[in-house]
Amino acid sequence: MTATKTLHGVIAAIATAIDDGGEPDRARSTALARYLLANGCDGLNVLGTTGEATSFSLDQRRRVMSAYAESGLPLDRMMVGTGAAAVADAVALTKHAAELGFAGALVLPPFYYKGVHDDGLVAYIDAILTATTPRPIPIYLYHFPAQSGLPWHVALIRRLLDTFGERIVGLKDSSGDMAYAREAAAILPRFKVFPSTEAALPDARSGPFAGCISATANLNAELCARAYRSGDATALAEAVAIRKLFDGKPLVPGVKALLAHIHGEPQWTRVAPPLSAFPAADRAAVVSGYEAIRVKQVG
Repeated sequence: MTATKTLHGVIAAIATAIDDGGEPDRARSTALARYLLANGCDGLNVLGTTGEATSFSLDQRRRVMSAYAESGLPLDRMMVGTGAAAVADAVALTKHAAELGFAGALVLPPFYYKGVHDDGLVAYIDAILTATTPRPIPIYLYHFPAQSGLPWHVALIRRLLDTFGERIVGLKDSSGDMAYAREAAAILPRFKVFPSTEAALPDARSGPFAGCISATANLNAELCARAYRSGDATALAEAVAIRKLFDGKPLVPGVKALLAHIHGEPQWTRVAPPLSAFPAADRAAVVSGYEAIRVKQVG
């Protein structure tokens, strides 16, 4: 394997800043990465859903990856999203991630065609693994059927593990189905499952999960770290409360709006089409709720 460190614990699905020309703002994005790693995150998921990866071109995604590598940030604490609708694009992105030294590639299924046979999904993974044989980057499956329309269902995961062995190392589960997450985690002890909610952190301390990969860890990393490392129930409740501020609201624009508030940088509110800016009324409600939770922390 290219990387030997096992990803675990609190992983932020880090947002990608966007400049006034609509390009990824690499300096601002890597500055946030440095902040999160210094303030509670064990690792980062770069260019995932929260990172708006599928809204960027192949070249833009590669430039963002390269910026992380050139920044001196510890790539052995990061996985990067490399899934794409076109197999050739997924191969190119995964090869680039491997060459740079990321700890893992997070792979969505090829999401345009729905209802495809498992054989086609196995062929997609096979193409990625074959292309990266010289630099065998660990592969994490990204299960988000509400967005992709294609699941990495448990029988298919078993088949991939049987076929490709240790190249398939884990799963990010953004389905919200904890029964599915537990079933996937039970396949093999070495298969690492990361639900997308901080509420799973107690189970990551001594149970079936390896941690969580959360959008809202951009905002509550220190609380998540206390919950994960010491079992602090109050910190967990506050971290979950911050996540709940976004219930019924667009999550990615919301996270970016609150990042802008926390860091005093209005540039963070920018999102790439087809997403649109967080509504002002929602922003006011989320900021008020967040500040109320912060008062509890200080008190």
